[in-house]
Amino acid sequence: MKFFVETFGCQMNVADSQEISRYLLSRGLTLVNSREQADCVFVNTCTVRQHAEDKALSYIGRLVKFKKEKKPNQKLIVTGCAAERIQSYICSRFPEVDLVIGAKSIGKFDRTIEKFFKNGSPNQSAENNEEEWFEKEYASLLPDESLTAFVTIMRGCNFSCSYCVVPSVRGREIYRPAVSILKEIREKARLGLHEVMFLGQTVNSYRPKTPNPGDNGNDIVDFADLLRAVRDVSGVSRIRFMSAHPFYMNSRMIQAVSDCQNMISDIHLPVQSGSDRILKRMRRNYTRADFIRQIESLRNAAPHLTITTDFIVGYPGETQADFEQTLSLAKHTHLQSAFCFKYSPRPGTPAAQEPDNVPKEVKEERHAMLLAAIKEK
Repeated sequence: MKFFVETFGCQMNVADSQEISRYLLSRGLTLVNSREQADCVFVNTCTVRQHAEDKALSYIGRLVKFKKEKKPNQKLIVTGCAAERIQSYICSRFPEVDLVIGAKSIGKFDRTIEKFFKNGSPNQSAENNEEEWFEKEYASLLPDESLTAFVTIMRGCNFSCSYCVVPSVRGREIYRPAVSILKEIREKARLGLHEVMFLGQTVNSYRPKTPNPGDNGNDIVDFADLLRAVRDVSGVSRIRFMSAHPFYMNSRMIQAVSDCQNMISDIHLPVQSGSDRILKRMRRNYTRADFIRQIESLRNAAPHLTITTDFIVGYPGETQADFEQTLSLAKHTHLQSAFCFKYSPRPGTPAAQEPDNVPKEVKEERHAMLLAAIKEK
């Protein structure tokens, strides 16, 4: 059987798609590079913004049309965050979709897909089980693996940021056993992937349920310990991670960055706003001053460090004074770059219940000003 995977969204979705591909290859399926060639097409969806969700739904619509007109026996399987949030809608709008696997069910993908291939009923939804991780084989590299080993170490989020849909579609935080993480890194380093990219919704909140012995003889109890353990893995020359949360950028982690500074050259630390009033309304659990102190501590620990961030402009109730605080933070913290987003409401989030009272043209203007300030620096 030939399969094809189309991925929408973030690096974690890319990593999930790689896990799916690796498992299917171990089963003897063949990965092809076009949906037309495939007997089975997987669509890994995103829902963090409405535009990303709409793109995935449009793509599924085109697949359904192709299936009805050209390849009626082709299997269509939809996975990921949008699959979690709107499972029922996908099944009702696209009855030609054979299986929907939400993001919370990725940990039992192997058993779900085996059951489907054996007894698959049309348009079914997989049951979720957030507490599982399925193990993969690393006999060879995938076509899209050339430098960086994407390694998911945790899933879910325990925060409740007012604008974010991720906790509802990814669930509460679960942490992968450290032994499994180190095994994957060693095997991928052996295959020639010398850069490790740790992935997680709040990646630096990592803390395994049961500490596992690290290579250095110490127990791995948090993300700082994991960084040091990977530093000692033969063949690994660079460590990166996405996305860190400022709340967990504590002294232990900053010291670990210092200890590994020959391998860590950049950190992405999303701040979202420079206004304490907006940060509080966003439920971000830190202040502007906290973020500035963290930036200063990181640069003292590793002077060469490149630091990037995320900003959201036009959050409900954001005044010009609030935006000026964001603009000044961007200018005076000497961030190397930033992803800047215009706020858009996500269904089911607290912010979506508030009036979206910043006009579109104001969002556009603030977005352009912020981008220009980042580019100038």
